[in-house]
Amino acid sequence: MSSKKSSLAALTLSAIGVVYGDIGTSVLYAMKEVFGSGHVPFTPDNVYGILSIFFWTLTVIVSIKYVVLVLRADNHGEGGLIAMLALASTAVKDKPKLRRILLMVGIFGTSLFYGDGVITPAISVLSAVEGLEVVSPAFKQGVIPITLVILFCLFAVQKNGTAGIGKFFGPITLVWFLVLALLGVSQILTNPGILKAMSPHYAVMFMWTNPGTTFIILGAVVLCVTGAEALYADLGHFGKQPIRLAWFSVVMPCLVLNYFGQGALLLNKPEAVKNPFYLMAPDWALLPLVGLATMATVIASQALITGAFSVTKQAIQMGYLPRLNIQHTSVRDTGQIYMPFINWALFITIVLAVVMFRSSSNLAAAYGIAVCTDMLITTILTFYVIRYGWKYPLGLCIAATGVFFVVDFAFFASNLMKLFAGGWFPLLIGGAVFTLMMTWKEGRHILNEKLRSDAIDLPSFLDAVFINPPARVEGTAVFLTAEPGTVPNAMLHNLKHNKVLHEQNLFVTVRNHEVPWIGMDKRLAIESLGHRCWQVVIHYGFKNDLDVPRALQHIKGRGCELEAMTTSYFLSRDTVIPTIGGGMAPWREKLFAQMHHNASGAADFLNLPGNSVVELGSKIEI
Repeated sequence: MSSKKSSLAALTLSAIGVVYGDIGTSVLYAMKEVFGSGHVPFTPDNVYGILSIFFWTLTVIVSIKYVVLVLRADNHGEGGLIAMLALASTAVKDKPKLRRILLMVGIFGTSLFYGDGVITPAISVLSAVEGLEVVSPAFKQGVIPITLVILFCLFAVQKNGTAGIGKFFGPITLVWFLVLALLGVSQILTNPGILKAMSPHYAVMFMWTNPGTTFIILGAVVLCVTGAEALYADLGHFGKQPIRLAWFSVVMPCLVLNYFGQGALLLNKPEAVKNPFYLMAPDWALLPLVGLATMATVIASQALITGAFSVTKQAIQMGYLPRLNIQHTSVRDTGQIYMPFINWALFITIVLAVVMFRSSSNLAAAYGIAVCTDMLITTILTFYVIRYGWKYPLGLCIAATGVFFVVDFAFFASNLMKLFAGGWFPLLIGGAVFTLMMTWKEGRHILNEKLRSDAIDLPSFLDAVFINPPARVEGTAVFLTAEPGTVPNAMLHNLKHNKVLHEQNLFVTVRNHEVPWIGMDKRLAIESLGHRCWQVVIHYGFKNDLDVPRALQHIKGRGCELEAMTTSYFLSRDTVIPTIGGGMAPWREKLFAQMHHNASGAADFLNLPGNSVVELGSKIEI
């Protein structure tokens, strides 16, 4: 019993570090942006109204929508937009048109994650380092260079994995939240009446009196819930109970205390609006606070970088992105991966964002639109999951998700007003990634159709070959093929050039499914084709690690014995030639051909031993 309690405590502490790092750093800029925008006249009533809106935004969006409702929609224990997308598409699988639309909406939401992944580290680290300006205006010139150095160091250490530093994330972030609470309480004690703003009456009165202003400032208010998606995305790492416990026992109380402390400070010193978070602290604590804030923002950024690796891997296995180089950074935790291309592409884009926008206030205009769109998409997908997957009554489904849809849509519509002030930036990134994903998916479909139309039936081909069989050599040949039952190009080339067949021949197809995990007991399907040849299908979920040699060890005892030293893997390395006409626009065909050319080798992706792989090339026109 005690070990169960200690593991829950450890998971809760880790969740505070990884899951809530992003939302925990929003105190640095959210209040500043609302009052610094110039749209809200500075009066005590308005301070109460804004604080009430903050409190109820956290309560409705995070506590009720995500922590209570969305966390229930787990896909075999996994969360996140891709897991939700898989659940929703499975729920409506008997409605192909609707399923296709939901898949496109979900993939667009996944694409926007990369826009968020660029803005979050940029605004978080920049807003932390801007605290130096409060210490002394002389530091102003150094803010951007220091920010870029911190970000470079963060991305440079990614290849070493997070196992070494990960164990410090929880304790540091816990200290950060406790400091937030302490700063807040120190100001609330000077004006305890500020706690009255927890009443929804103040929020309703502000919205009733200032409907136009309310709509405009929602784009800044949403900054207080950025990072809410992370608690659903990290469901598989920590489980529901630690995430819920961390939110209600530590994260929400500390955030609320800090926001209300900032409100109390503004009532006492309206001039503190230029940076209410740092001005809550006494002068002697400013430098240590800047250091702690920087560590907290680095941890928040780390969670997003790790998330980008994980989402990319899942998208690759669902067939929406080409194979990329994936390096495992931990021998124990298979989920800890490093992707060099994604790492440095993110870094370059973040540097671009910092240099272009130059301050956290300017970046705040770009922030929010990607987050709000993702929140809206999550709400839409949740409706289809609870209606068609869980079979709840229509009225209940509309009631459960309708309120959140209205709230999410209000935030989304308000953020659209920031489109030309910087909101275009994450949308541009998301749109570019979405174009790549849809081009790859459609291109693969066209390529597979072309291969299928040119394919030769495998059983018939083997019967013809064994009428007058070629020489057979010792060992096992594993031919990787996209479609079961068809002759791989690699086999045709091998017979044509080498004029031999191995003693044993396996025709292996790797299938990825829209579920997170497939256990080893359901991993393999094997069928004998005679002549010591077998058709093998290997099944993987989008969170499983692909390892073909390991999976093939499980065919022992089924009439086929594999020896690693005498097994060769034959792959077909296809070169795609775009042609006029056909399925896609010429520019998309060229883009697909380039993506196909730059994809990392199937051997590395499938974890094949490098000294046992034979690649045979062929050209395919699409």
